[in-house]
Amino acid sequence: MLKQKTLQGSFSLSGKGLHTGLELTVTFKPAPENHGYKIQRIDLENKPIIDAVADNVVDTTRGTVLEKGGARVSTIEHGMAALYALGIDNCLVEVNGPEFPILDGSAKYYVEQIEQVGIVEQNALKDFYIIKSKIEFRDEKTGSCITVLPDDNFSLNVLVSYDSMIIPNQYATLEDMKDFKDEVADSRTFVFVREIEPLLSAGLIKGGDLDNAIVIYERKMEQEQYDKLADVMGVPHMDADKIGYINHKPLVWANECARHKLLDVIGDLALIGKPIKGRIIATRPGHTINNKFARQMRKEIRLHEVQAPVYNCNEEPIMDVNRIRELLPHRYPFQLVDKVIEIGANYIVGIKNITSNEPFFVGHFPEEPVMPGVLQVEAMAQVGGLLVLNSLEEPSRYSTYFMKIDGVKFRQKVIPGDTLIFRVELLAPIRRGISTMKGYAFVGEKVVCEAEFMAQIIKNK
Repeated sequence: MLKQKTLQGSFSLSGKGLHTGLELTVTFKPAPENHGYKIQRIDLENKPIIDAVADNVVDTTRGTVLEKGGARVSTIEHGMAALYALGIDNCLVEVNGPEFPILDGSAKYYVEQIEQVGIVEQNALKDFYIIKSKIEFRDEKTGSCITVLPDDNFSLNVLVSYDSMIIPNQYATLEDMKDFKDEVADSRTFVFVREIEPLLSAGLIKGGDLDNAIVIYERKMEQEQYDKLADVMGVPHMDADKIGYINHKPLVWANECARHKLLDVIGDLALIGKPIKGRIIATRPGHTINNKFARQMRKEIRLHEVQAPVYNCNEEPIMDVNRIRELLPHRYPFQLVDKVIEIGANYIVGIKNITSNEPFFVGHFPEEPVMPGVLQVEAMAQVGGLLVLNSLEEPSRYSTYFMKIDGVKFRQKVIPGDTLIFRVELLAPIRRGISTMKGYAFVGEKVVCEAEFMAQIIKNK
């Protein structure tokens, strides 16, 4: 299992805001385990902190805007994308104004600074949300759609479509986040010349120029109108008959606009609050649908707060029944673990196949066979015992005994034909032979039983 990560040190970046035109400084700092992403407005009274989650997004007109308790911060998506793509789970971001500086319109400088200060691994496990079935969000009005499919990693396919002769259709793909720096980070935000006047009228892009955005001129206008727009933007007059890109720096890639949309998707989905394992397919994405999808994903995560471990019956177990018998003293009819499929420093996943031949079904109950709840807890404890005993040099010389059981809940019947999947983890390091654990039992994707228990490891006489 991967561990959570944070920055090894702090770094700051300064520049003007895209929409406000203000000179701004943003500082990224290390944060403790399970902190997530938080943004602090250090220029405001009491220095309020905003949780960087999709539920706090209040505007997506030309960027992602967070607000909490009256404190607002915008244009965060490029910084969030860099954090997420580089695997950072916990970070406190301080900013001295209402938006992040736009820099050159990409995530390039964020990535460079993160690599320069370094990334440090923390003790807590990275809490992935694993996509196990198709989830889709569609906007029928705009034709935008975001779909996520099961995958072993986080990967993206983005398709963009515009009523434009310059970029009518483009697509971009990122198969591995390790390629983000080389394949995506340098891609810049973009704007059509026809959009500039309405945006300025709306009080936006006051800090926009030809150095921090790709500007696309693809619909001819009168030279006089074009000159007036150039004067407003503070750039030299250009030939109104010349169609194309008019920014100072040439395109990094022919599909740079699609790559930037991919960057934005990553930045907006970073606000889900958990890293996900799945393949994103985004058609005509934008900040609005990105945020709606991120909110939907947060609801999915709340509905499945505890996910069942992935169980592939074709894979070789970590422990088979023979190894289990070497560690546990239990024998028929009380050995209630068939195999172990995953084990880590502080957790374990075990399997119990429930058959109609289980001896307890004779009396519980003859006409409606149901596995007794106390045996589900016992099986869970045996799985936990395997985690503890597997770490000892001479496990056969030790036994584990219940000391306390708390918070037991039974949510669904367990019957013949079910496969119980147990996930048990240590709540604290083992001290003086005492271990405290939390366990869940699943049938399919559903939690059927959960409990916390304390056990004592005693050397046999």
